[in-house]
Amino acid sequence: MPVERSCGAVVFNGDAYLLLRYGRGHWGFVKGNVEPGEDERTTVLREAEEETGLTADQLSFVEGFRESISYFYKKDGATVYKEVVFFLAESRSREVSLSHEHTDYAWLGYDEAMERLTYDNARRILGKAMRYRTK
Repeated sequence: MPVERSCGAVVFNGDAYLLLRYGRGHWGFVKGNVEPGEDERTTVLREAEEETGLTADQLSFVEGFRESISYFYKKDGATVYKEVVFFLAESRSREVSLSHEHTDYAWLGYDEAMERLTYDNARRILGKAMRYRTK
């Protein structure tokens, strides 16, 4: 069975969280596949810049937060096992320049973000991020 590894981030600025609308219509976080030779945080920074225009000097990782989810999906008729590791990152800017992969973005408060996120596993990650920030 093919295995995919991705990394992403719950990006926040103040009390707002950044959500991206993917081409297929679902809302989620910055994330993407790990490329050969990359470590997890390098993947997050590359994906953040590619998907949002936010650069490494505009983002700061919140130390100690690292959560993962896993799921199965179909790709070209084959079942793929996917693991995604999420970090928590503070952005110094709310200026976003979307990539071709996305159709919209929003900076939303926690409750609105929870409503907008499409998948339960994303809502669980956001809940953990919020609790981590407020502990």
